[in-house]
Amino acid sequence: MNEMMEIMWRPLVACLVLPGVLVYYGLHIIRREVIFVDLALAQVATLGTCVCLYLGHEADDPHTYYWSLGFTLAGALLFTLTRPTRKPRVPQEALIGIVYVVAAAAGILLLSKSPHGKEELQRTLVGDLLTVSWPQIWKTAALYAAIAAVHVLFRRQFIALSFEHENAQRGRASVRFWDFLFYALFGLIVTSFVQVGGVLLVFSYLIVPAACAMYLANGLATRLVAGWAVATLGSAGGLYASFQLDVPTGAAIVCTLGLALLLVVAATALRRRT
Repeated sequence: MNEMMEIMWRPLVACLVLPGVLVYYGLHIIRREVIFVDLALAQVATLGTCVCLYLGHEADDPHTYYWSLGFTLAGALLFTLTRPTRKPRVPQEALIGIVYVVAAAAGILLLSKSPHGKEELQRTLVGDLLTVSWPQIWKTAALYAAIAAVHVLFRRQFIALSFEHENAQRGRASVRFWDFLFYALFGLIVTSFVQVGGVLLVFSYLIVPAACAMYLANGLATRLVAGWAVATLGSAGGLYASFQLDVPTGAAIVCTLGLALLLVVAATALRRRT
């Protein structure tokens, strides 16, 4: 047990501290019906990393983060400008899917020229939580706390855009600005978390706990609590399974969260029948 705690302590703290703001964003994303925007932004951030590696920088070079952030902010601007104000000919979700596929393909092409391309591609997908450092955890946590503070200060604007979008359109001059700020802050979260846990873990923390919360509770506050509880239990269970079965940590957490969603859906269906 002591050996397990020594190995898993830093990943455990990272998985308990960092996903909190992702759960909150997940509730917004589900309400906006742009489920794959996180996956697309994460892949765009990864494309920035791939470009940096292609130019000769190392994976742990500070340039990598800035390239990823720049690409992510460009993606945030694109999704802001393409959010429809009326019924569109092409749903925004289709455009988001196209961005994801093209960014993924471009990343594969760039990494194919790298001698360690296969390893880097796997790392961008599932990350490597076991190598996360304390400075990385606390720096990311401080960034998330600052982003959370912005959302608290301007909660009326952000909630109106996601949950009362038609009413928010009346002040159309500021809608684009708040939309871009929403996606830009989201881009900061995605870029930093991809460096820690990879694309798949980011998407899982964003959508799965929020989806579970939608089944389990009503109201934003209670859904936040339910989502955080699911994320916490899923993280602890995934880390334990990873240690016991000797499998990749990120993938184990993703599968555990998927199992949690399956149990919640089954319990909800059973409750409705009874």
